[in-house]
Amino acid sequence: MNLLVNVKQLGRKHALIAKQKIEIDDIGVNPTLHDLLLAVVKQQVLAYNSRPTDKHILPFLSSDEIATQALSGKVSFGVNYNEQKADVTQAQETALLAFKDGMFAVFADEQELQDLDQIISLETATVVTFIRLTFLAGSYW
Repeated sequence: MNLLVNVKQLGRKHALIAKQKIEIDDIGVNPTLHDLLLAVVKQQVLAYNSRPTDKHILPFLSSDEIATQALSGKVSFGVNYNEQKADVTQAQETALLAFKDGMFAVFADEQELQDLDQIISLETATVVTFIRLTFLAGSYW
């Protein structure tokens, strides 16, 4: 199943990821937010683990690769310098806990999804937006 994803952060003008198409496990057209989060995290962990770990002596990028990566705001060689692989199950549990703790918000098109058991209507044009929330520093008196 293909999904259009935005990733934003409060306080930044431009999206970290703007309408990127990712392929997730088939979760049906009416999944719960819980199922959607698990599928997206699984896809992202597998993509992270599949990045090359070899280090080239003289790495290079073509002009087209630089231009494509510049659109996302980060130009890199795509090498995973941390040789430890991420655990899918642990990452999924962490994502669910972070959502419950209010660390990020999820929107399907313009509708905020607030409950993990909430059913989402996914269509081919549905854009899922993840917004990473930041907290103000300070203390309560």
